Amino acid sequence: MRRVIGFILGCAVIVAIAWWIAGLTGRVEATIAGYTIQTTTPVATIGLVVLVGVIYAVLRLIAFLLFLPRRIGRWRARQRREAGDVAVSRTLVALASGDRGEARREARRARRLLGDTPQTLLLAAESGRLAGSESEANELYRAMAARPDAAFLGLRGLFRQAMERQDWAEAAAIANRAEEVRPGAAWLREERTLLAARTGNWSQALLLAAPGAPVVAYATAAAEAETDPDEALRLARRASKEDPGFAPAALAYAVRLRAAGKETRAQEVLRRAWVASPQPALAAMALGRVDDRLSRVKEAGRFVADNSGHPESHFLLARLCLEAGLTGEARRHAEAAREAGLTQRRLWLLLADLEAEERGDTEAGRAAQHDALRRAAAAEPDPVWRCDACGTAHLRWAASCPACHAPGQIRWSSARPLTALSAPPDALLELG
Repeated sequence: MRRVIGFILGCAVIVAIAWWIAGLTGRVEATIAGYTIQTTTPVATIGLVVLVGVIYAVLRLIAFLLFLPRRIGRWRARQRREAGDVAVSRTLVALASGDRGEARREARRARRLLGDTPQTLLLAAESGRLAGSESEANELYRAMAARPDAAFLGLRGLFRQAMERQDWAEAAAIANRAEEVRPGAAWLREERTLLAARTGNWSQALLLAAPGAPVVAYATAAAEAETDPDEALRLARRASKEDPGFAPAALAYAVRLRAAGKETRAQEVLRRAWVASPQPALAAMALGRVDDRLSRVKEAGRFVADNSGHPESHFLLARLCLEAGLTGEARRHAEAAREAGLTQRRLWLLLADLEAEERGDTEAGRAAQHDALRRAAAAEPDPVWRCDACGTAHLRWAASCPACHAPGQIRWSSARPLTALSAPPDALLELG
């Protein structure tokens, strides 16, 4: 409806103007180069309008012809850009699908059409890596690293290659350059933390650790590696404060406290960790200075007093009572551990030793010992230091898994079957 009204109004305006021109009176006379032109005013007006229109059309034609090469160049550039964008999209699809040949072809086509932009260089480098040509990718990454607008992308690619080669010195140097180009980048901070963990620089890993990082593991490892006693004590205190029940942190702190002559405080740290999460190494350190077997039983009773109902407390007392010849107490604590839920191999082996100690080399003793050993063979595995990321079992705790290099994932556990074992089961049993 609006268009119809607009059309009618336009026609009305044109008719009004034409009517006004037709109503003009008078004549117009012009002399040009000896020629005289005489006409009425309406005709002269229409002629003037036509003349202006012709001049305007001629000027537009001249301008079009003058700028035609530039227009053609822009059109070609637009065509190349559109074709280059298509090549970029195809390269991305090929990279996502793992099509090596297609990725390299389209990446080269994108470079030919769009030139060496950060985007095309990155795609070409990733296509080279996918095709297994690390040298080609390295050259392209270095080309990007030399450009101010793509330096961080190039350094990131070079850093990844250095990490894959395990060239830690080169990776550290590249990381420092990347930090200068883009200070505080989240990805770079995380990668520098992992690099510090891989190279055993735990103090730097702790310094760079972001929220959610395994700070306890980093602080514990840093305390163990620190040569300065005061700094080691500070790091161990921080680790124990972060997680009082984490046995490696408590042990590291207790070792530094004992070295500083603070034995009472060291025992408090160990007891607090035992209450939170009992672990055999805690008791081993707490009782390490007691030589007499009966005294060790009494000291162990005091040590586990705040968590005396835990299966680990009963098992510890059962083992120490057996070593001290207190077979009755050993059996009582062993049965209490079993009733509390401890049904692992070590308990049945302890019961087998207990049967041998109590009944000697008799038929009943051999039968009872054989039954305990049979149960031990089918029992749950003993707890070990196990990586939650890959399931590998280890003889001792480490801040990062030697098998998969995951930081802060090794825990004292028997929840899953062993996927790898770094020592025979007997050796692990002795540690437990």
